Amino acid sequence: MGLSDLIGAPQIAALLVLMQRGLEELYSARNTRHLLAEGGREVGSVYYPVVAATHLAWIASLFFLVSPQAPIVWPLVGYYLALQIVRYWVIASLGRFWTHRIITLADAPIARSGPYRYLPHPNYAVTIVETFVLPLAFGAIALAVIMTALWWTVINTKMKLEDEALASRR
Repeated sequence: MGLSDLIGAPQIAALLVLMQRGLEELYSARNTRHLLAEGGREVGSVYYPVVAATHLAWIASLFFLVSPQAPIVWPLVGYYLALQIVRYWVIASLGRFWTHRIITLADAPIARSGPYRYLPHPNYAVTIVETFVLPLAFGAIALAVIMTALWWTVINTKMKLEDEALASRR
């Protein structure tokens, strides 16, 4: 059994996503510390581990459940990469207010520019589409459907927590 029997495009993609999300977590943690230092408060902190575990489960499922020899559907890989542009548009639009957690700061503006002009939760929309598209890019239809359904359930709860936290400022 050679290395190519263990590591293929799906595993490389999963590792790249893991590295990307790890760097994002560093940025998120920095923003979180600053927002809390400014008097922000975290909402739904007990739910955050569910969000993090679900996200890591998606990445792990790509790594462990998709065959290293899986065919690559290049148009879907391209679509996934295009989604990254939207992902970073969201992050740039929120700037120092972007975190993985739900931090509310009384004086902070409600985002209404960038992708927030079109959707109330563009980050979550991107995440749901990513969750579906990347496994499909390797022919993993069942994984795409199952993980997207799971992620939707988790993110739907997070959106409700976020909307409740922001309701008094809208």
